[in-house]
Amino acid sequence: MTSENIQKLFASIAPRYALANHLLSGGIDYWWRYHVTKKIATWKPKELLDVATGDGALAFAIAKKNRTTKIIGVDFCREMLACADQTKAKKKNDLITFLEADGMELPFDEKSFDVVTIAFGLRNMDSFERALSEMRRVLRPGGHLLILDFSIPTAPLLKPLYRFYLHHLLPRFASWITGKSAAYEYMGASIETFPSGDAMKALLKKCHFTRPVAEPLTGGIVSVYIAQK
Repeated sequence: MTSENIQKLFASIAPRYALANHLLSGGIDYWWRYHVTKKIATWKPKELLDVATGDGALAFAIAKKNRTTKIIGVDFCREMLACADQTKAKKKNDLITFLEADGMELPFDEKSFDVVTIAFGLRNMDSFERALSEMRRVLRPGGHLLILDFSIPTAPLLKPLYRFYLHHLLPRFASWITGKSAAYEYMGASIETFPSGDAMKALLKKCHFTRPVAEPLTGGIVSVYIAQK
């Protein structure tokens, strides 16, 4: 699927994106973000970039835990950013800025950020390598990259159940919530082809990141990947 089509898919579900995520994950998405923010807090970043920020959910969670960190969230979907800006206005957080930008062509100088994060967004890039190379470019030496994304569980019992949910139940439930099933049919397909575990660590090494670590959460339904420049 082209980036233009993906952009249109997310624009179509933007108003109900957050609600759908909470309901379809059973609320566990809150814990995933909390888990990530605790890790980021130990790095004490001064400037952080959140790529494919969407409605800003991760950016706001990071800001809550890291109250002095300057955060820039970028996304290529204007409709999703409108939702992020609405939440920002309610929270009155001046440390977060949202910008419209493509993750594969980041409008920042080299070595601009201490940390770069991307949650559930790398799957949607036309080129994983190009996107990762851009994230590395804007990282300062020793800076951290953190990726949070879906993965396929490896447990023999959970794996087939999750796949059935992913390809049959998820699109149906999502259609009831958002009125759009196509975006979630695409999600299931993208999760199947997205590198996870050792494959993601190998990709990070190929893109010249060091010390890649993979941490599965919730039985491997999602994974956290951390690496350094």
